[in-house]
Amino acid sequence: MGERNQTSVREFILLGFSEHPLLQGLICGTVLLIYLISMLGNFVFLTLMCADPHLHKPMYFFLSNLSILDICCPSATLPKMLGNFLTKNKAISFRACMSQLYFFESFTSTELFLLSAMAYDRCVAICNPLRYSLIMNRSICVLLAAVSWIIGFVNALPLIDLVSQFYYCESNEVNHFFCDIAALMKLSCSDVWRLETLIFAEGTITGFIPFLLTLISYIFIISSILRIRGTEGRHKAFSTCTSHLTSVSLFYGTLLCIYMRPASMYSPAQDKLFSLLYTALIPTLNPIIYSLRNREIKNSFRRIMGQTRMLVN
Repeated sequence: MGERNQTSVREFILLGFSEHPLLQGLICGTVLLIYLISMLGNFVFLTLMCADPHLHKPMYFFLSNLSILDICCPSATLPKMLGNFLTKNKAISFRACMSQLYFFESFTSTELFLLSAMAYDRCVAICNPLRYSLIMNRSICVLLAAVSWIIGFVNALPLIDLVSQFYYCESNEVNHFFCDIAALMKLSCSDVWRLETLIFAEGTITGFIPFLLTLISYIFIISSILRIRGTEGRHKAFSTCTSHLTSVSLFYGTLLCIYMRPASMYSPAQDKLFSLLYTALIPTLNPIIYSLRNREIKNSFRRIMGQTRMLVN
């Protein structure tokens, strides 16, 4: 408790992209456009999956959860970044900073487990299609989604509790566009060994375990596809999971670029760039990825648009 009372910082200054003053306006304008497109795309996507009974299936139930995450995750960081640029006030209170970090970590952890649940859903659909509706019943789907959300939000609590007890003495200027844990660690005068140990332990739980589960699911998927006779049958089976595989590759690829680089390759500018790709671009791409090759979603969109025109006329 004594260490908690030593925290001399009441607010932080989010530097954002101040090292590129000429580009800062362009960056923020681009981020605002991407953020608005992301919100619109995910809201439309979520509306379709909720309103159309044809999409009341396990796969679309998980996609609904993914759309909610893609709305929440960028909303935890980007509005503050854009507000700081517009108002020229880069300050964020200590409590708001901890809240921002908590929700960012929670949504990220939740998405890792949700993507694993989606991989399992595709595995059952391809490897055991005759029993798919029996195995992936409503109770199982709700349970898998609920466990993903619960683990995500519980997992972030010890991390935030430890960070909030740090003694920040040298500076209150965070070299990032949001309260990133690595940037906060650089400001702390406290011993960060406990936090680094906790990050490693939680990274194993929320990073390696979901990745391993996803990898095992795709080993079974690929094995089943290779046993299918005929090119057309293989293509049809593989096309049912290509969207998810693309989403997983983008998500894990970005996280690896952020957290798994050698220390010698670390730079704040690169860190902010990859974080921006993760928080802004991926939530925008997910609705597009899952819509492009999905006939059911395209047909649902046409039905909803047709019904809307009839109501208007």
